[in-house]
Parts: sequence; C-alpha cells; structure tokens
Amino acid sequence: MSKFKIEVQGIVQGVGFRPFVYNLALKLNLTGYVNNDDKGVNILLEGKKNSIDAFLNELKNNPPVLSKIDNISMFEDTSLNEFTDFKIIQSVNQNSKSTLVSPDIAICEDCIKDITNKENRRYQYEFTNCTNCGPRYSIISTVPYDRINTSMNDFIMCEECKKEYEDPTNRRYHAQPICCANCGPQLKLYDNQKNELCSKETLNEIAQKINSGFIVAIKGIGGFHIICDATNENAVKKLRKKKNRPTKPFAVMFKNIDEIKSCANISKKEEEIILCKEKPIVIVNKNSNSKISEQIAPNINRLGVFLPYTPLHILLFEYLNNPIIATSANLKDEPIIKSVEDIFAKLGNVVDYVLDFNREIINACDDSIVQVVNDEIQILRLARGYAPFSYKSNSKFDKNTLALGANQKSSISLGFNNNMISSPYIGDMNSIVSMEYFKRSVHTFEKFYDFETQLIVCDKHPSYETTKWAMNQKKPVKQIQHHYAHTLATMAEYDLDEDVLAFVFDGTGYGEDGNIWGGEVFIANRNSYKRINHIKYFKLLGGEKAVKEPRRIALSLLFDNFPLEEVLNLDNACVNSFSKNEIELFYKMWQKNLNTPLTSSFGRVFDAIASLANVLQIQTYEGETGLLIEKEYDENIQDAYSYEIIDNQIDLSKAVLEILKDKDKKVICSKFINMIINIICEISLENKNFKIVLSGGVFQNKTLLEQLSKRLEKLKRKFYFSKTIPLNDQGISFGQLYFQN
Repeated sequence: MSKFKIEVQGIVQGVGFRPFVYNLALKLNLTGYVNNDDKGVNILLEGKKNSIDAFLNELKNNPPVLSKIDNISMFEDTSLNEFTDFKIIQSVNQNSKSTLVSPDIAICEDCIKDITNKENRRYQYEFTNCTNCGPRYSIISTVPYDRINTSMNDFIMCEECKKEYEDPTNRRYHAQPICCANCGPQLKLYDNQKNELCSKETLNEIAQKINSGFIVAIKGIGGFHIICDATNENAVKKLRKKKNRPTKPFAVMFKNIDEIKSCANISKKEEEIILCKEKPIVIVNKNSNSKISEQIAPNINRLGVFLPYTPLHILLFEYLNNPIIATSANLKDEPIIKSVEDIFAKLGNVVDYVLDFNREIINACDDSIVQVVNDEIQILRLARGYAPFSYKSNSKFDKNTLALGANQKSSISLGFNNNMISSPYIGDMNSIVSMEYFKRSVHTFEKFYDFETQLIVCDKHPSYETTKWAMNQKKPVKQIQHHYAHTLATMAEYDLDEDVLAFVFDGTGYGEDGNIWGGEVFIANRNSYKRINHIKYFKLLGGEKAVKEPRRIALSLLFDNFPLEEVLNLDNACVNSFSKNEIELFYKMWQKNLNTPLTSSFGRVFDAIASLANVLQIQTYEGETGLLIEKEYDENIQDAYSYEIIDNQIDLSKAVLEILKDKDKKVICSKFINMIINIICEISLENKNFKIVLSGGVFQNKTLLEQLSKRLEKLKRKFYFSKTIPLNDQGISFGQLYFQN
C-alpha cells in the first residue's frame, strides 16, 4: 500500500473540486481525505500505487470544468495514520492565503433544466445555482470560499438544501450560494418613487413594463442593468435622452442564439463564444434584416450581443416579447451601481421601475466584452466570467507588488510568490465615486490574500488620480511609462523575456519628454525600452477639448501644412465646419502655443482622418472615429497614402495633402488603414531580428488588426497581440507587474 499527500493550487474552491476528488477516490478504492485551506486543496490518498497514479492522471487531465490548476505538489506520507474510508473534512485556515478567487459563472444547463421543469422543486426559482455555475467573486468577502465568507451567510439553509449541500455525490455539494424559494433571496419590485409593488408574479410584472415601453433597472450578478425593449424606437430614444448618451452603442441581450442570428451575421467562433460558460458581450456584424432599433448602434455596422446568464434573466425572457437593451446602470465616469439605494439616488429620473433582490453584491463586476479576430477571442473588457484573472509567472516576486494601472479603463493587479492576479474592470478614474471604488477594490484584493503591499507600481502621469494615490501611501513606488506598460502586458501574456519590436498605438499617455505619446515604436524587454520611432508631434487645439472634436485635430494638421490663407480657402469638411473667425482664433492658439499640447497619438490621427473624410466632426464617445472609419473600409482598395520617416519621426504630411484630393469616404478610410499597415511593415522589415508586439487601444480595430495580420504572415514575421489581457488601458496594471528591475 502507498500513501501520498497532494497539494493543488489555483482556482480550486467553489468549483466542485472536493466532490470530484471524493467520487474519484471512491471509484479507485482509495482511502484518505480532502479539504480546503487558504492555499488551495489538500488531498491524502492511501491505496495501491497504480490506483494513485490513475487518480493523479485523471486529476491532471480531466479536472472539474470550472477549475484552473496552477500547481500540483505530491510527496510521500510517512505517518502511521491509517484510513478505512475516504472523507471530505472541514476547511482549515493557515497564515498565508494564496487560493485564487473564481469569477462569477453563467447558469449551467443542468440548472436551466431545474428551473424549467415543473416537477423540480426549483421550478422558476430565480437564484438557482450549483457547484458548476452561479455567483462567486461578486458575493465573496474573503477566502476560503465558504458560505460564512459570502453574502449568502445571511440565508439559513432549509433542510432540503442542507441535505444536498452535505451530500458529496450531489452536484450542489458545498455550493456556497445554494438555496431555494424556501430559504434563499427574494425579488422586490419598486416604482421610481421607491414604493414597493406587491405582486405574486414579479417577473411577469416587470416584463410587461418592458413590453409596454418602460425603462427599468434590474439587479444582476455584479450590478444593475438598465433595460428596455430593443425594438421599441421610442423607448430607446428616451433612454438615450435620459442617459445623455447620443450615439454610444448599447449591448443587447437576446433570448437565444437563433434570435441573435436573425439580427447579426455571426461566425462559428463567434457563436461558440456567445454560448460559452462565461456568456460575455460579443461584438458582431449587424445584418440588414434586424428588427432591433437602429438607435441601438447608430452609424456603425457592429452590435454587442449576449445571452441570459442568470436564472433570473432566463425566466424573465419567458414573458418578454423582444430582445432587450441591457446596459450597465451607472452615471458617466462612475462604476456600475450595485445597490437599490444608489439606483434611486442617481438614476431615479432615468428608470420607471426597479427590480431588486435581497442578496448583497459585495464586489461589483461589469459584463465582459469580447470580439473575434483571426478566428480567436480578443477580450476588450475583462470582467464577469473571466476576472479575477490569475496567471502563474515563471519568476517569483521578491516583494508583494501592487500595480495600479492607468486613469482610464482602470484595473489593479497583485504580484506575490509566483502569482499575477488582475482585478475585473474598474472604470475611469474621473470622479470621487470611481476613486472610492478603486480604493475599495485595492482593499478587497489585499483582504483576499492577506496581502501586505511592499511595492506600488503606477503610471508616470503626475495628474493621474492613481499616481497621486500611490504617492500618498508611504510605500516604495516605481513608475512605469504608459506605453512601455502596454508592451509589457502583451509580453506577459506570452511570457516573452527577450528584446521585442513593439508598436504601441493608442489615444494618450504621458511621455518621458512631458508630451502626450500614442504612436510609439520601441525596442523593449522586461528591464527597459528604447523609443526608435514615433508619429511626428502635432498640436491638440484646446487640449482635452480636441479629443471630443476631431475637427480641431484635423485643423491642427492643416496648419502644419498650409499657411492660414490657404487653409481658409480649402474646400474640406473640416474647414467648412468652422466659421472664419474660429479658424483665425485657432490659428493664433496654434501659432503662439496657447493650450496646444504636443502629441504623437495615433488615436488622435484617427480623429483627424475622420474629420477630413467628413465621417465625424464631433465625437460623443471614446473610439467612435475608429468604428466609423472601420465601417467605411473596403478591402478591394489596395492603395495607401504616402508618409515619410525622417530622423525616426513618422511624418504624415504627404498623407494629409493626398487626402484633400480624395473626396470619397471609403477611399480615404481604406487608404488610411492601408498606410498604417505599410508603416508597421516597413519598420518591421528594418528590424527583422525581433519578434513583433502590437499593443494599445488602436489595435482593437478589428479591420486593421486582421488586415495587418495577413501582411505580417506574408512577410513571415512572428507577431503577438493580447487576446486575454485587454489591449486597452485595462491591461496596463498587468504590464506594470511584468516589469523586472
């Protein structure tokens, strides 16, 4: 007989790991025990050596579907203890927490069968879950993941639930949120005056409000959604007006995949991701037969679609006539709202009715957003279903490191031992509420792992709220340049530890020279970087105001290339959008450097092209110009605009002159994207010895990335872009961790 101890680390709690071990041990006639502690799962096995080998093989190759094993340690046990059976024993707490917190997971097929089966005791119960699905991160306050450490601690299990909870052969064994209609959370319906509306059929009641054109707020796993009928033109217009959201696209939740197919053209890979256990919002191509309102994603050919991911959503669709807008309930620049009190306080003038329930959301978590590029997933917002994201590093952190990310699309990341852990999407740090949420997130993750921060890593921008916060913590601080952190994030995802050629194109970021960078080419490794090329600096007329008005950026490029009189005489959409007096005033600002910071941003170049092509003059949301340019792209147009690389600066003056001669939007947008591809390919051919890294928000442009990929593959160049870690600023904190001093 042999006896071994096995320690398993990773996402191994709250995912059915112990019952899996228990049933496998019984099947192989092994005795011993399994338990949880703060580090993971501990197993002691006694039995025949070949049975223990078979156990280990099954553990490695076919673990529970929601688990993620990072490490298995096995060593012989020489104690004299003997076991007559196999048991699941009580969790124990150690001094050092390192077990990983699982993301919230969409309802599984077995639970869907339960809530739709009239013979099942959970028929039509909105909070049904099991070890294979349901809330995790959103309800946990600390590890280990036991009911006492979750917001389900307020609910005492009935005898039937307790019996399931204690039965290792039941799929609800130790499912911490286990409950039923007799002992679990209950729904509450309110009007916008805070009056509770009593109804025996609460879901039917709120569904009829949606069907009738009302705007409602409904609590989900990680926060509230604002919801209305996606086919009701008046309801959508009303929502846009009340939310002051003129054109930014809304995500749409559909009852099933067939309904999505009736409104969008989706690939096999997109269908696979729409149906996967994470149930993210997937960006797909709209079709012309769509019955949903044109106001949902105006002026673009893309649509964010997703399926119901909680039992509440699935049951709601039994009473709904149409797909629904399901957008995060929040004020501009603030995180998703998680309490009914905040809905009334902040969005009482937007919503007509509110559907709440009495299980607290401890950790707010937004919906994840993904798209498919080159038939592979690319995560644009890492949140519900995917985050907290954990990664096992090959090198060990010598200090507990807290990385704070940037100011927009914020996230935080923790580095300790061999662990790199990234939080879900936090948001933009432009409000007091957002900063409070940021600080709460830091506290939450420190508490998860009893994490004592020894080093803080942050951005170099002196005005970022996260940078200011770091400087006030009385801890050692390391500052990493924004675009270098972008590079490191992609390097981290692929565990690249060598010199790379990095193209980092985005909207903004504080440069080493005090200017706003964003069109950068680096030779970089984990220790340092060298800037070898960048877009030639141009001026932002009015600073931040120029970001909202692409025409100001286009005008600045015209001033770079023409005297004032010639600009005034140009017949172009940009020039025609201003009065003569305005142009003369802007010229004085440009000439005298009054509130005209210098930038090398490729994101701002996109804005300028959108203005010159008469695609857009005033921008209402970040990235709008990129989406509109992408829509106009025609892959049959092979030509590209000219450029020059002089003294390492990428000069687009020739392109500006050529654009003024073209009048067709499709021609301008196509030749512009082709020019970007030419720039990258030319520089990469001059640096053939390096693998290529593509990072920054500009590479979220699906058309650009797919067309560029084809060219780089033809050139037989090895290139990388982030697929799991967002290419945008949410990935910055992960990159900051990867820096190796």
